[in-house]
Amino acid sequence: MPDDTLIHDPDGGMPRLLEIMRRLRDPDTGCPWDIAQDFASIAPYTIEEAYEVADAIARADWKDLEGELGDLLLQTVYHTQMGSEAGHFTFDSVVKAIADKMVARHPHVFGDESRDKSPAQQTQDWERIKAAERAGKAQTRTLDGIATGLPALTRAVKLQNRAARVGFDWPDTSHVIAKIVEEAGELVEARATLSQTEVAEEFGDLMFVVANLARHLDIDPETALRAANAKFTRRFEAVEDALKAKGKTPADSDLAEMDALWDQVKAAEKAR
Repeated sequence: MPDDTLIHDPDGGMPRLLEIMRRLRDPDTGCPWDIAQDFASIAPYTIEEAYEVADAIARADWKDLEGELGDLLLQTVYHTQMGSEAGHFTFDSVVKAIADKMVARHPHVFGDESRDKSPAQQTQDWERIKAAERAGKAQTRTLDGIATGLPALTRAVKLQNRAARVGFDWPDTSHVIAKIVEEAGELVEARATLSQTEVAEEFGDLMFVVANLARHLDIDPETALRAANAKFTRRFEAVEDALKAKGKTPADSDLAEMDALWDQVKAAEKAR
């Protein structure tokens, strides 16, 4: 029988968590579900846990954040256990790699460079160091190294920022807004004359330029859209509550009534 002393030690810390994952993946005595997983099958859970961390932060729920951070840490442990089994890397090598990277990217803290820099200068230095790292990986193209698995709006901004660093950018927001008008017109035209695939392409072009406008306005489009989603949810639930007070549901109502209630909810929010 395996020694479960560490498994059941509440003060076992990181070694305990690593041992739990090792045992879960044990091909003879582990959990059948955990044994069956691979990098690709676990990746969606990793993304989901990162979003749940962000959600707990947005709600300022620090107790929930504690738990969500643990769930996210488990994802790292899961991937490193699979990496170790396949001979790719280990938890220790992953920790060493990120520690080395942080030291290398902060010469003004851990090296001889001056800390007397503005945040903008530090950002420039950070990007210069990252560019050198990419060159070391033979990532020589301007857009190399931007993860394809990022949320589309986030990736759009990263692509645009990278292109802007080599001068491929509109000089001000007026040009971006003009492009939005142009793309919106093309989308309207596409609806009448093009296939659904071509309409989707035109819609993507419009979204890409809207993301660029967010970048020029120094707005994170993902954060802005999440806030808009939350606002829509709040207002629609208020409309539902107003209908409930009348003994009705949205299904019993019509657009005109719900739109009028929506305007009332919106006006009340603005009055507050």
